[in-house]
Amino acid sequence: MKKNVLIIIILLTSITLNAQNQKNEIKKIYDEALTNGESYSLLEYLSLKIGNRLSGSPQAAAAVEYTRERMEAFGFDNVYLQEVMVPHWIRGKKEVGRILNSASFGSKELNVTALGNSVGTGANGILAEVIEVQNFDQLDLLGKENIQGKIVFYNRPMDPRNINTHKSYSQANDQRVQGASKAAQYGAVGVISRSLTLAIDDFPHTGSLQYEEKVPKIPAVAVSTLGAEILSREIKKSNGLKFYMETHCEMLPDVLSYNVIGEVKGSEFPDEYIIVGGHLDSWDVGDGTHDDGAGCVQSIEAIRIFITLGIRPKRTIRVVLFMNEENGLRGGNEYARVAKEKGERHIAALESDSGGFTPQGFSIQGTDDAFSIILGWGDLFIPYDLRKFVQGAGEADIDPLKDQGTTLIGFIPDSQRYFDYHHSEADTFEKVNKRELELGAAAMASLIYLIDQNGLQSKE
Repeated sequence: MKKNVLIIIILLTSITLNAQNQKNEIKKIYDEALTNGESYSLLEYLSLKIGNRLSGSPQAAAAVEYTRERMEAFGFDNVYLQEVMVPHWIRGKKEVGRILNSASFGSKELNVTALGNSVGTGANGILAEVIEVQNFDQLDLLGKENIQGKIVFYNRPMDPRNINTHKSYSQANDQRVQGASKAAQYGAVGVISRSLTLAIDDFPHTGSLQYEEKVPKIPAVAVSTLGAEILSREIKKSNGLKFYMETHCEMLPDVLSYNVIGEVKGSEFPDEYIIVGGHLDSWDVGDGTHDDGAGCVQSIEAIRIFITLGIRPKRTIRVVLFMNEENGLRGGNEYARVAKEKGERHIAALESDSGGFTPQGFSIQGTDDAFSIILGWGDLFIPYDLRKFVQGAGEADIDPLKDQGTTLIGFIPDSQRYFDYHHSEADTFEKVNKRELELGAAAMASLIYLIDQNGLQSKE
């Protein structure tokens, strides 16, 4: 009996010491991020010196080289580029959107931007009557006789009642993604989509659309929310209101680009991989600071902290900066394809793609066992105001890894301001708070540390 009691005391002491050690290491991680952090300066260069980074652009190529050089300079064990063919869509000349026969003011310019992957109108533009709908059901009710030859204006706003603004976004973005093809099925000649933001301002928000096969491709633009309010009022006031839209965008042949990968080799389980990343590409408006420059630099910073503090991971940790999340998801799909081909075992993948705002926690998609283990670390994060550990989804780039049994984790920052900037000219470097960005990097590094040290499988 005494022997059994002694064993229990030793085990409990070991567990207590391990927990204290992990608590101390997390404190060191936060101290390093907040006193010697590199994330803000990395983002400053990426945003202000390189700028927006649409797939296939010279800026995207420059971002590849810059981030590779930085990871090499920080002392990663191995840094390399993974080839991936990406779409090459270009916007062309500034778009034009104009109300022509308003009963209130005659002609009026509205701020519009072409939706990503859209075909252009060409120099002659499109002039047609504009009709307003809220959803696809209304298209069905109107039918071809009321839609053919007209421009369809989707004006369903994001729902302000959701505290999580990402939920509001997901509920509204079908009109942007599928709206052009749905309208084209009834003979529409063009589409205008209300920008996906809760703010009422004059920044149009772009984003990717998807054309259906065997349906005519028609031009599509987003109008600012302020413009959407004006257009909606004038449609109600003016019988047969006409709208002129002119865009010069086009899709060119695919081009070669790269995922940027840096890794630190594991000391005990080098064939088990934990990845952390964001997407290096951005839209060609603003400078892509929050979407997703922030996620990229936080991922690099998380592993720089490991190297600086001398934390040698048990498992191999990779930073993966994915190319082409915005209008193709080619980078995420290619990374997962190569990983499967090589038989690599990814136990966890963490992505930051919701902006560089105040960290709140993590969304976990995996087994109940993995979720319970991560939830069990919650007390370690309380001193840093991270309290949200929820079962949910990861992010788009890591989603292709789920079929390989990988636990997917999405970093959750505060969401209230994200869609004020998302996919618009307002997504610029001065919108980032240095401390919030650094806190996010520390949170990510701490979770990676715990996964690496403990794994995600029950010891029972």
